[in-house]
Amino acid sequence: MSTADPSSSRPNGAEELLPIPAVGRVFRTSRTVRGSEVDSGGRLRLDAIARMLQDVATDDGADLARSTAGSGGWSEADPQAGPEAGSEMGPEMWVVRRTLIEQLRPAGPGETLQLATFCSGLGSRWAERRISIRGEDGAAIEAVALWVHLDRVTGRPKLLPSRYAGDLAASAAGRMVSARQVIDPVRPDAPADADADADADADADAEADAVSVRSWWPRATDVDILDHVNNAVAWAVLEQVLADRLAATGFRPGSAGDPRAGAFRAAVEFRDAIDRPVVESGEPMVVAATTRDRATALTLWSPDGATAHLSARFDPRD
Repeated sequence: MSTADPSSSRPNGAEELLPIPAVGRVFRTSRTVRGSEVDSGGRLRLDAIARMLQDVATDDGADLARSTAGSGGWSEADPQAGPEAGSEMGPEMWVVRRTLIEQLRPAGPGETLQLATFCSGLGSRWAERRISIRGEDGAAIEAVALWVHLDRVTGRPKLLPSRYAGDLAASAAGRMVSARQVIDPVRPDAPADADADADADADADAEADAVSVRSWWPRATDVDILDHVNNAVAWAVLEQVLADRLAATGFRPGSAGDPRAGAFRAAVEFRDAIDRPVVESGEPMVVAATTRDRATALTLWSPDGATAHLSARFDPRD
């Protein structure tokens, strides 16, 4: 008699946007949107939002390390401030597996943003972090990310330190999440409806783009302290694909025809790290993208097209 996997009944990490809890740790800070973070229409870009999410995670970790001797927070690139440096566990290392961003109203240049972040779920080897952003001029952005705890030596997922049961779990209120990936890769050699029934999808075909393919060259400046391309770069790839499609319509960034200027929900899932040798090879990576019913999906493939490194989806809500 087989036993069901208990994780199969858990909600998937980084798919729900839970409210700020009344109990537990909530870290708050502020940021000002800089000119280098917005597009020509004055909108805070997705890759800039992703970096902001990383920064607030690092700031939370540093604050927790200061306030709790021997303990710390969780961030992707903060080995010097590793919360358990010098202990038997060694410095901690975290990487993002999935991020969901929901924009209700975009942020603009010079706008002061208030950020609140908290742990909203746990797994045996991962933790979910919620971030809520509000701006003085009306910006409203919600996000949630699933961070996987890795062993610094082997690079494999590692059990969470026991202190998470106290430091961060109160805000999660016992909520356990899984780490399943749910965005199907877009293959560069397949039509948009390759796995659909031809008769059932006859009408939908008229609204579905064929898979478009473009090259993407990762840069040396994209590589972070973990010796791989930083997760924010995935959002730059999505920005580029959306910009290409906007340009084809004749609309300008920030105009009524730009879906990024209104309400939307977008997600990125990371499948395989893009390591520094890939960048140094100088070979272009392959972006395969398609659009159906206004929703855009893409996958970034290795130069030889054999490895899917990340997948993303963008859904306008207006």
